[in-house]
Amino acid sequence: MSGMINEFEMAQRQFDHVASLMHLDPQVAEFLRWPMREYHFRIPVRMDDGTIRTFQGFRVQHNDARGPNKGGIRFHPAETIDTVRALAFWMTWKCAVADLPLGGGKGGVVIDPATLSTAEKERLCRGYVDIMWRNLGPRTDVPAPDVGTTPQMMGWMMDEYSKLVGQYTPGVITGKPLGGGGSAGRTEATGYGVIYTVREAMKMLGIDSRGTVAAIQGFGNVAQYAAIGFVEMLGGKVACVSYWDREDRCAYTVSKEGGIDPHFLMSITDQYGTIDKNKAVAAGYKIEDGEAWITKEADVLIPAALSGTINAETVKGVHERVKIVAEGANGPTTPEADELFKARNIFVIPDFLCNAGGVTVSYFESVQNDMNYYWTKEEVLSRLDTKITTAFHGVVEMAQKQGVFMRDAAYMVAIDKVVKAMQLRGWI
Repeated sequence: MSGMINEFEMAQRQFDHVASLMHLDPQVAEFLRWPMREYHFRIPVRMDDGTIRTFQGFRVQHNDARGPNKGGIRFHPAETIDTVRALAFWMTWKCAVADLPLGGGKGGVVIDPATLSTAEKERLCRGYVDIMWRNLGPRTDVPAPDVGTTPQMMGWMMDEYSKLVGQYTPGVITGKPLGGGGSAGRTEATGYGVIYTVREAMKMLGIDSRGTVAAIQGFGNVAQYAAIGFVEMLGGKVACVSYWDREDRCAYTVSKEGGIDPHFLMSITDQYGTIDKNKAVAAGYKIEDGEAWITKEADVLIPAALSGTINAETVKGVHERVKIVAEGANGPTTPEADELFKARNIFVIPDFLCNAGGVTVSYFESVQNDMNYYWTKEEVLSRLDTKITTAFHGVVEMAQKQGVFMRDAAYMVAIDKVVKAMQLRGWI
């Protein structure tokens, strides 16, 4: 979904590099390079005008050695099986690095959800479950919202599954609405998790977070709460955010002298992350080219949009002030860009560690569904902070012990846990 970059090939390249550093058995490495199962299917949906339209759907289950597969369902017009494979692959490592008893899964439908009415979206969500329900379940594979999907859509999917199995089964889906089996703190989880890792990185590097500046790519759920967290938890400023303008079919960067107000920008942003640029300009914001965010004078870069956006070309624009790159998105940095970060000694918090807050609270949601007892938002966020902080320091220790880049260390921690689980189960 990022031009010429194939995310799955990129993910395999990252994995192969670390497998060789770890001297991983080639047979085990070959098994882990590919998903255990994948489903390709067609979903017929009756549209509001009475016609029937057929949509392409995917679900990939990468590895369930440590527990049920876990991962979002994306509705995006440029979805491909390779993006879904890559994201399922990264979910396996994300769950392992955060020490969650889950495996990696991901789903997708090739559609721009903004082109559907609410009733059409509901029928598509229910149609997805009608086809996949035998291969989903709280102990099998647990979807969640992702790009282009919402808590309400997860509520419809959970309801459809519950009807088909004949009993209320909230644990089949996470990211559900509050009051419909959802968890407090889920909305903020991924963005706040990013900021917990940035906080720990700053402590480690001896940086006083007050007065630091971040430049953020994206203004969806992750970017919104990363921006709020950076300002409110760390006392820093956010120089800019970027967003995809659906009407103009291009990206813009929105900045303001003295820093943006994330709450104000959220108030003029639609459910798909598009900022009303006229209202932004009227409030004194500057509208720039979509790639301007990466060139800003900032201490921290937070790519929190789509994959492959920091690549061999765009990385050349990174300001010399940048000390930390916190990957809020999945796969935002290509291996070529990583090499430049290594050369410049920029501290990279890799995606499947940095943005593991969402799946961690999804796991908490499953636990609460099982107990039929729900924690307060403060309890959820406190547990999240503990989990993410522990995971961060585990990866730092591995990086220091092995003398490797943080991304390689995160893979080492995760691969080691998955391989051990496979050995304990007698798979290898």
